[in-house]
Amino acid sequence: MTTPTVRALGALLSVLLLLGPAAAAAPAATDASPRAGTEDAAAARRAGWVRPVPGELVHPFAPPAQDWLPGHRGVDLAALRGEPVAAPGGGVVTFAGVVGGKPVVVVTHHGGLRSTLEPVEAVVPRGAVVAAGSVVGTLATAPGTADNPSHCAPRDCLHWGVRRGERYLDPMLLLGLADPIVLLPLS
Repeated sequence: MTTPTVRALGALLSVLLLLGPAAAAAPAATDASPRAGTEDAAAARRAGWVRPVPGELVHPFAPPAQDWLPGHRGVDLAALRGEPVAAPGGGVVTFAGVVGGKPVVVVTHHGGLRSTLEPVEAVVPRGAVVAAGSVVGTLATAPGTADNPSHCAPRDCLHWGVRRGERYLDPMLLLGLADPIVLLPLS
């Protein structure tokens, strides 16, 4: 290992030792388990998951250490207002409406994963069965105010979140574009 890698691992170990057993005992809302992420990613590749919009990654998945802390529990993909938004995987539209002033579409996928797409004006009703890649809505402009502008401003973007139960996953894992977190021993 290189000296910077050894230093980084030493710093990580120091932080973990300072946090003690309380850090390990409190479950986070995110799923950093390598096994769970790998299993979901492998199943998603077999199921033929697709990007909901073709745009570049603007904001990556950045989950909080604890579920009550701020963080980014999904990814933002660049898109244009009015652009079609596709179901990232097959499933059923289980919500199509407004949450907190934003239009949202939720697709519950086979196997228990749930995708949230926002801001998206639905073009399919709740209960519709959709295939991966089928259009579920169009990108709307995220509402913002002078005090709280859209976090992608001045451009528009699609926020794509994925959950298994109450645990958030990195949506890019489902596309094979992110690696699950794996901690290796120091020796």
